[in-house]
Amino acid sequence: MSTPVHDDPLSRERSHLAASRSALRAMREDVESLDISDVTANWVNAAVLERQIEDRIKALADLSDTPLFFGRLDYLHAPGAEQAEGAEGERFYIGRRHVHDADGDPMVIDWRAPVSQPFYRASKKDPMDIALRRRFGYTGGDLTAYEDEHLSDPAEAAATSKLLQQEIERPRVGPMRDIVATIQPEQDEIVRAGLGGSVCVQGGPGTGKTAVGLHRVAYLLYAHRERLARTGTLVIGPNRSFLHYIEQVLPALGELTVRQATVDDLVAHVEVRGTDDAAAAVVKGDARMAEVLRRALYSHVTMPAEPVVVVRGSRRWRVAAYELEEIVRELLERDIRYGAAREALPQRIAHAVLVQMERAGEAPDDRVQNAVARNAAVKAAVKAVWPPVDPAKLVLRLLTDGDFLAEHAEGVLTEEEQKAISWVKPARTVKSARWSPADAVLIDEATDLIERTHSLGHVVLDEAQDLSPMQYRAVGRRCTTGSATVLGDLAQGTTPWATRSWQEALAHLGKGDAVIEELTAGFRVPTDVITYASRLLPHIAPGLTPVASIRENPGFFEIRAAAGTGDVVEACRELLGREGSVGLIAADARVPELAESLAAAGIPHLGPGEETTRETRLTLVPASLAKGLEYDYVVLDEPRAVVDGEPDERTGLRRLYVCLTRAVSGLIVTHGSDLPPQLA
Repeated sequence: MSTPVHDDPLSRERSHLAASRSALRAMREDVESLDISDVTANWVNAAVLERQIEDRIKALADLSDTPLFFGRLDYLHAPGAEQAEGAEGERFYIGRRHVHDADGDPMVIDWRAPVSQPFYRASKKDPMDIALRRRFGYTGGDLTAYEDEHLSDPAEAAATSKLLQQEIERPRVGPMRDIVATIQPEQDEIVRAGLGGSVCVQGGPGTGKTAVGLHRVAYLLYAHRERLARTGTLVIGPNRSFLHYIEQVLPALGELTVRQATVDDLVAHVEVRGTDDAAAAVVKGDARMAEVLRRALYSHVTMPAEPVVVVRGSRRWRVAAYELEEIVRELLERDIRYGAAREALPQRIAHAVLVQMERAGEAPDDRVQNAVARNAAVKAAVKAVWPPVDPAKLVLRLLTDGDFLAEHAEGVLTEEEQKAISWVKPARTVKSARWSPADAVLIDEATDLIERTHSLGHVVLDEAQDLSPMQYRAVGRRCTTGSATVLGDLAQGTTPWATRSWQEALAHLGKGDAVIEELTAGFRVPTDVITYASRLLPHIAPGLTPVASIRENPGFFEIRAAAGTGDVVEACRELLGREGSVGLIAADARVPELAESLAAAGIPHLGPGEETTRETRLTLVPASLAKGLEYDYVVLDEPRAVVDGEPDERTGLRRLYVCLTRAVSGLIVTHGSDLPPQLA
């Protein structure tokens, strides 16, 4: 006999899903029908309000292939007073955003709400007053399964969630997706950490550190929306391909206002057309360059040798040279920005004149002081004593004038280091100079010495291990009054200036008091793959804890000898026979040859940052751009070539470690040359 629909739990849950989707649609229609014609004072207010309404409509979009809710909590008792939505025995459906019915009663609770926290934190040891935790399984957007945990029932043994495993291992095509349904307790602690403090997350491949950082932004925007709406948030990634890969995560969670950028974007004061060799880049990226720039900038300040004489009507007011010197020294000792001090100087001189006027029996006011500050004699004195400085011209002079550099780098940089950063062919102008990325960071430092950089409320810095100390300073300037979430893996540092310790990096960032957390549970990389890749850890990061995969599926892993690119192409064709995305990762120098072989075989492929589709699921990835990306299956071509493509063996082995750990379900390593001995 068939089960009546009203007694079938799956049917009831599907009915709730349908009702929730209808309620969300009604919420969206309510916003779309708003008439603002009579509530705005002018066209500016109308434009702002229209933009806010458009953003709200986008945030209420119902994505057909994205589950509206993924879990349910049945409380034993009503949540506390601060969570007054619940009553005894009430249940809450946990989803990506809040949905309410026509009466305002919640149908889906936002995953960030306090009442949702036990979905991620509750356990048999600490049920957190939860009687039942239910997880839902979906196929596309259709609810097809559920799984229950009776947390308050001591007779029910704790078990690994099958639906959780399936969600983690679900094949992926297209950009990165959120992990809101699979956040683990240790990840949730980081996600919900307060806005006031900074957090540094050390996490090996597949531990979810990038997703944790993005979900932390979403949580902070939920918990501190008004404050962050004023101060702003920023996600910083290593390159454009990476940012394109992650750009859909926050919109899927209903957050549309977070800016994303690379460090190069932040410091784009000049056009970058040049490059540095490793030796020059290391010196330019060293934090000592900040002191060289400071010395060079303030060398423009000269002590006055002549008095200032201000003529007003028939009276002449004289400020002696020694008085001017006292004013200049006082401004230097205050340690304020060069530009701010320069703006203050004419007012200080004018004040000295006003003191003389008052002593002579006059009664000058603020208007008189401002007029004196604009006096031609005062302006001329300020220009001579504290001249304006263009930051790009300052850096250009340091790099092209050996004597100027030597004067201000004395005792800071060695002669060899000074020679390493000096340009062989000096440029005549800022526009004609072939600036490198490291030069742009120096210009940003000089710009901040002159005028304070705007600070944001929160900054997320991903793949941070590859930043130089000067780049850390550039990021730190963007959150001096805010907080930061720093994400990275010391074992994946592949630049000559890669971070040696998080304590050192955080000091350069200006967040030395940040809490350092380590994620060691691997959710993405299969057991056999991460075990193989971890053979490199003793050679690239001896102090790090290897990632321990929690995946029950060991994954697909093979090492194959390849006679040529034809064997590599066949490995790709084999993996394309499976469901999901495929990445072919190779040393940069081998990418053109492999591209030709794929084309000859009639296999279409994309480049990093291009979005995969069900028709084109293969991406050809240069090893230098593999960091942060992930694919269901990976073919790694010629590990030895990946290592040899870097300037030194340790950097090469780190690059190889990155490439080995991009697979979610399976990895084929193809090689014609001997494998690096560290993998033996």
